[in-house]
Amino acid sequence: MLPAMAGKPQIAIVGAGNLAAALAVSLGRAGYNIEAVIFRPGRLSLRKAEQLAQGVKARALAANRLADLRSEVIWFCVPDAQIGRAARTVADAIDWRRRVVFHSSGALTSDELAPLRDRGASVASVHPFMTFVRGSRPPLAGVPFAIEGDTRAVRIARRMVRDLGGEAHPIRKADKAAYHAWGTFSSPLLAALFETGEQVAALAGVKRAAARRRMIPILLQTLANYAASDAARAFSGPIVRGDTDTVARHLRVLRALPNALEVYTVLARSAIRSLPAQNKRELMRILNSTKLAPPA
Repeated sequence: MLPAMAGKPQIAIVGAGNLAAALAVSLGRAGYNIEAVIFRPGRLSLRKAEQLAQGVKARALAANRLADLRSEVIWFCVPDAQIGRAARTVADAIDWRRRVVFHSSGALTSDELAPLRDRGASVASVHPFMTFVRGSRPPLAGVPFAIEGDTRAVRIARRMVRDLGGEAHPIRKADKAAYHAWGTFSSPLLAALFETGEQVAALAGVKRAAARRRMIPILLQTLANYAASDAARAFSGPIVRGDTDTVARHLRVLRALPNALEVYTVLARSAIRSLPAQNKRELMRILNSTKLAPPA
């Protein structure tokens, strides 16, 4: 049986991917001791776990060798599809009573950890609203975390998020899918829009590297405008002005890029419905008359 949790608990991280690395580093800087980076058996998993463990002064520990694990908090940082399976795999490995277990899926609820809850653990989902990509370990200070789960686990999660400098926010289980869709609009689909923009730049004779460089100032100013007020006041261009001729020219030239034409048309329709615009009826007529390529 573990002692009652007091002060900053000892942590074990399950996984060694982008999120696990950023979380382990931030927890270490916040004064938490990372006991172990837990990995599933395999050479690649071992190598990644050893690299992360070395960086945070922990040990790499195989998931089938947890007998002497002392950590009070075990934090699963594995892909969504693996959370439930990983929980079932380790359910009988140690005594889970009085331990706290988190996972960091934005879409799935704390119930993914039910096999550990059934064995006495307090569980919660603790999701940072942040993007984690290879080669980047963003700090978690100022990052909002959505938290739901058992009372004790939520209380400890909120304390840890505060120590990380983050912002803890409650979320209902029923809201997690919509919450994660919101996050997808905020980063992955935004990156997809950047990619589409580069394709259109190529149509204008601008190479990708130059397009990225030349897009940055307008992207940063748009974000600054949005941060200062809201989407409506950050919105500019021909739709705001009701410039039907310009929109029609865009649609004609984008016929050479069916994917970009589809993205433009969908976003323009959404903008006309939700944001300030003049000549809305005529703009919508022009968009609706545009023939899109059939889905691939």
